[in-house]
Amino acid sequence: MAASIVSMEWVAAADLAQARPVHWWALASGLWALVCFALIRSGRTRRWRDPAFTAVQIGAAFTSNAAAYVIAGQARGIVLPLLALVMVFGVFNLSERQIKALLAYSLTLYAVAGAVIQWGTQDAPAPALATVYMLAVIVVLTSSTVLALRIRAMRQLLKRQKQELASAVRHIHALATRDELTGLPNRRYMQEALRVACLSAQRSRRPLLLAQLDLDHFKQINDTHGHAVGDQVLKAFAAAAQKSLRASDVLARWGGEEFVLMLVDTTPEQGRRLLERLRAAVADAALTLEGGVRVAVTVSIGVALLGGDEACGALLKRSDDALYRAKRLGRDRIACAEPAPPVCAAADAAACA
Repeated sequence: MAASIVSMEWVAAADLAQARPVHWWALASGLWALVCFALIRSGRTRRWRDPAFTAVQIGAAFTSNAAAYVIAGQARGIVLPLLALVMVFGVFNLSERQIKALLAYSLTLYAVAGAVIQWGTQDAPAPALATVYMLAVIVVLTSSTVLALRIRAMRQLLKRQKQELASAVRHIHALATRDELTGLPNRRYMQEALRVACLSAQRSRRPLLLAQLDLDHFKQINDTHGHAVGDQVLKAFAAAAQKSLRASDVLARWGGEEFVLMLVDTTPEQGRRLLERLRAAVADAALTLEGGVRVAVTVSIGVALLGGDEACGALLKRSDDALYRAKRLGRDRIACAEPAPPVCAAADAAACA
């Protein structure tokens, strides 16, 4: 707009156009540009659907350009190249429908401007020259609109491809860190999460409990009912267990029918209550097969409290030893790792051996 104003004032100074209309046009166009700039910079338009009110600005620019075309006199040719610039600014914010509507508006506007020049001014160009001007207007406006639509289509395609790529990356990440059958985090994810949690717990001196869980007699279920039923049992266990957990707890499938549960910032007494609630929930969640056959599932649990300077591997080993002790003592129970953490002090013999 600033370049247009300077150009028009230069035309008026060279006596190629009447100075008074040019001065009024320059004042109106400059004030409009300053108002737009002030509104945007003030932040008042941030909540608008289009903070730059692009369609309004482009429509105003076309109107200003058409008015300049009328008053530019012998220098009307300088106005036309600026038309190509106006539509390009709509590429980023305007829809296809808005771009086409602006094209129709600008063509109508220039048709009116051409009529005003031919029949309302004294310096009208020869009909042949006026025709050339209007053809140039049509070519410039149409080609710039086509270009704007093409660029917009390319930007939309790139945006869609970017979204598809991001979705693919999320899917690949989920495949790498999630167990496909149960939807739980897998072993790879849990190993890294446990490493970070151990370092954090030791640094902050907050308690960290690690429990290993194993479904009792799972091989017998597979042998009796088939692997498809075994898969259903695994999914049913995961669903029942998650209902007993908190948002901060992390349950992962470790392999086969084995699972690992990490309880962050959890005292032994809190962990005992949560694990007992989980054990009971699993025992109550019997799977009913076709024909009314019910498959009861129980879980054995070994739990260990992270020591002050204990490595993750050692913690896993102690919880695994506790799990096998729970199985030796009759299954469907919780066993605590050695040396016995406080979680066993408050537990009765049936809940914690």
